Amino acid sequence: MKDYTRQFRRAAVLGAGVMGAQIAAHLANAGLPVILYDLPADSDYKNAIAGKAMEGLLKLKPAPLAVPSALAAIQPANYQQHLPWLADCDFVIEAITERPELKAGLYQTVAPHLGERALFATNTSGISINRLAQALPEAVRGRFCGVHFFNPPRYMHLVELIAHARTESQTISALEGFLTTTLGKGVVHAYDTPGFIANRVGVFSMLAVIHHAERLHLPLDLVDELTGEGIGRPKSATFRTADVVGLDTFAHVVRYLAASLTDDPWASCYHVPVWIAELIDRGALGQKSGAGVYRKIDGEIRVLDPETMDYRRVRSALDPRVRAILEHLDPAHKFRALRELGGRQAEFLLAIHHDLFHFCAVHLASIAPTAREVDLAMRWGYGWKLGPFEMWQAAGWREIAEMIEVEVAAGRTMSNAPLPLWVMDPRRKAVHDAQGSWSAAMGRVMPPVSHPVYRRQIIRQRVAGEPEPSWSTVYETDAVRLWHQGDDIAVLSFKTKLHTIGAAVLDGVQAALDLCERDFKALVLWHPESPFCAGANLRELAEAAGRGEFDAIEPLVEKFQHTSLALRYSMVPTVAAIEGLTLGGGCEFVMHCDRVVAALESYVGLVEVGVGLIPAGGGCKELAMRAAEEAKGGHLLPFLTRYFERAAKAQVSTSAPEAREWGYLQGADKVVLNPYELLHVAKSEAAALYESAYHPPLRPREIPVAGAPGIATLQAQLVNLLEGGFMSAHDYEITRRLAHVLCGGEVDPGTRVSEEWLLTLERKAFMDLLRMEKTQQRILHTLETGKPLRN
Repeated sequence: MKDYTRQFRRAAVLGAGVMGAQIAAHLANAGLPVILYDLPADSDYKNAIAGKAMEGLLKLKPAPLAVPSALAAIQPANYQQHLPWLADCDFVIEAITERPELKAGLYQTVAPHLGERALFATNTSGISINRLAQALPEAVRGRFCGVHFFNPPRYMHLVELIAHARTESQTISALEGFLTTTLGKGVVHAYDTPGFIANRVGVFSMLAVIHHAERLHLPLDLVDELTGEGIGRPKSATFRTADVVGLDTFAHVVRYLAASLTDDPWASCYHVPVWIAELIDRGALGQKSGAGVYRKIDGEIRVLDPETMDYRRVRSALDPRVRAILEHLDPAHKFRALRELGGRQAEFLLAIHHDLFHFCAVHLASIAPTAREVDLAMRWGYGWKLGPFEMWQAAGWREIAEMIEVEVAAGRTMSNAPLPLWVMDPRRKAVHDAQGSWSAAMGRVMPPVSHPVYRRQIIRQRVAGEPEPSWSTVYETDAVRLWHQGDDIAVLSFKTKLHTIGAAVLDGVQAALDLCERDFKALVLWHPESPFCAGANLRELAEAAGRGEFDAIEPLVEKFQHTSLALRYSMVPTVAAIEGLTLGGGCEFVMHCDRVVAALESYVGLVEVGVGLIPAGGGCKELAMRAAEEAKGGHLLPFLTRYFERAAKAQVSTSAPEAREWGYLQGADKVVLNPYELLHVAKSEAAALYESAYHPPLRPREIPVAGAPGIATLQAQLVNLLEGGFMSAHDYEITRRLAHVLCGGEVDPGTRVSEEWLLTLERKAFMDLLRMEKTQQRILHTLETGKPLRN
């Protein structure tokens, strides 16, 4: 049996702290039964510590559990009574406090109870794996390694996999397959050095920012403006990120690295500035304490002035010329323009990057097998758009290397360590190319890891310099591309912003279906980047409504409905592969496909009410049909009410499993934890549908509806909300029409209607609402602010 298909039937987590409990939650998200261990409580209920941690999982934000019901997969336990249960666990991970002596003691306690084939791991964020392995008996050491999840484990894609000197290759291989497919993670192999890769590079990067900000006397809010999205980092930049992480946590990591890296060329840099230490002494630890670098005072966010240790108003001091440079997408242009501009802000940006590049080049051989691991670790673990080697390569490898060499010689860098010889090799123009990535440890270019699990990633995460995947385009417009990879499954990708649906996309979907019925076995809707679809093109709709072109809009709405029906009744199977936002019209398309393959992080909902409209691409019709199917001839209204309430509140699921519980996804639809495997699974599902002698579903002749009594019942709820001040008069108008459509209009209860009847009702209600001034105000407000208007 191949390593990546090895079955992990049951897992255990040792330690029910913040990380341990959340790792257990994510194992439960993957469908694994999990035992969550902690110390026995002093009370009669010995599992109280683990039990309390489980209760906390239901309160944490963002939610560690994909759905609250996943908690049932976790079983609380304690070390005193339940160690024999470990014998049935295939994967055991330790996540207790970061103290080597406590970990060693626990290892000695649990080792005799581990199964003969169980893989044992530690979630340590930096303690030596070789050191920890010494506490284990010889028989277990080969099955032990580091598996470092990032917080929060459900949402952070990165997992660092760290072997020690005696870890067996089968252990690493099996875990890489399990972590990648079952848990949906991006695995990076790291060497056993303090901080491993991401924290080693990430913490140094923050220290470099602090160092140069102090050297150049830049205010902290300006530093955040300079080190955010403009340089490919998260919007929270440096100090807002430190507040989220916790200043005490940041200081603890810095102290640990300082103690562990006494011989490092940058050893003198591992300290926090006096003003951060003073904030920690005050108890101003960041977001968790209500104050840190930033603080809200009288409803206004203020920022610390380190010189006075008082808070002042946040203000923008960003040089508009620097802003213009940072808005440019090409790194080579950015670096060149910053050099030409000069000034403190430009000097700061160049300095933090040159020091980062210098640091990564010197340490590459000791921290990672190749430059690819470093770049992916920073993308997946710290949210950078480009890793440090990618950025350096894109900015001009040779030119930057020569500048750093001059700065090192002149003592203008944070360390005087010379650049490695490989950096200055006159033949070198890049670290990533079509053959692979540079390995400083091996002294040659190494191809990407060839683990069999990556065959499931048709479109794998690339780093700069790696070749684009190959595909053959069948049909392309400005709005869509229909393509294939030399097989009989066609893939349709939208090219619009946020993959919104307008007239050109509708034309593209219909053309694609025609081509597929002639030349292909199936059609998959999939996009190389999330989101799947943010809904209909509101701007196109608003502009037409603003011109009063309602007679032109209604045929377009009807075309949307017919396109949804075409997806449902095509002669070839249709599969939607979704990730991220799947809203409004995107949700309607999905609900009409034969099958859906959804990434765990798929946020699905019919949100049209939020802009003053109702679903009119077949969404209301589909909700009425699904409620009727679920009622199975019984009382319809309870099933319909649930759909009505979610659409009326414009609710969006927080995960794919929740979308399934809501009925937006159905029982046969698949949930995939690794988004890079979406296309593989979707194509497999499409092929399976075709091979099972596919024929489109029969059109329903008669759909039972709730009729006038159902409308009255739902409207009674709405009147209560209106009179109680919980909704505006326009909210009432929107949701009243939604109730009218979902119940099939003013007909007798149990009346059987056609699909076309329901489509006509939803289309008419949509057009009536669109003609209203308050709906048009809502649409424009959403387009301008990205937020709903309650008028």
